[in-house]
Amino acid sequence: GGFALHAASKYGCRVVGITVSRAQHEEATRRVAEAGLADRVEIRLQDYRDAEGTFDRVVSVEMIEAVGAPYLPVFMKACADRLAPDGLLLLQAITIRDDLYDRHVRTVDFIKRHIFPGTFIPSVSAITAAAKGTDLRLVHLEDITPHYAETLKRWRERFRARLREVREQGFPDPFARSWEYYLSYCEGSFRERYNGDVQMLFSRPRWREAPLLPPLPAD
Repeated sequence: GGFALHAASKYGCRVVGITVSRAQHEEATRRVAEAGLADRVEIRLQDYRDAEGTFDRVVSVEMIEAVGAPYLPVFMKACADRLAPDGLLLLQAITIRDDLYDRHVRTVDFIKRHIFPGTFIPSVSAITAAAKGTDLRLVHLEDITPHYAETLKRWRERFRARLREVREQGFPDPFARSWEYYLSYCEGSFRERYNGDVQMLFSRPRWREAPLLPPLPAD
């Protein structure tokens, strides 16, 4: 619920968040109530394919990795169907290089086997290709890969600094070593740009970019 709380508290947005996780739904609902934003934020326990209504904006932050390669077109169509004719979709995704995508879909690596079983990493081209069955148009792409590599480094440093607390929670040393390896593995992958992290902004046909200049003063 972090994004929903930020959008509602900082920008006054009315937000509907959806998740298929009961634990996430309960925690997000609790946070919304604690923040006093229940009148602006609704968290639904719902699959994205079952969502209803029309929205000015749709935001998906690194959820697409759980969709699966065969369902990318379904996901993009679901987003388009929920958007107003002048709506925008902001999609943040962990990605893999376009030239490695086909091989990655067919193989199982360390992360797929030990960290996120069943995960799927799309490429930028795979996402844009999946949007071809809709009227969505890519209007901007922001590459935040270097920032994500630095984030992984800091996660690893903070994890190491609090290993005693990890052990006190009952996690054994093999778990700690595998987690540190995972964070190092990913940091290196992003620094070498084997993986990337991007924010892709798609628009529907009636969206028009806000003017860059303020209106001229009246006479």
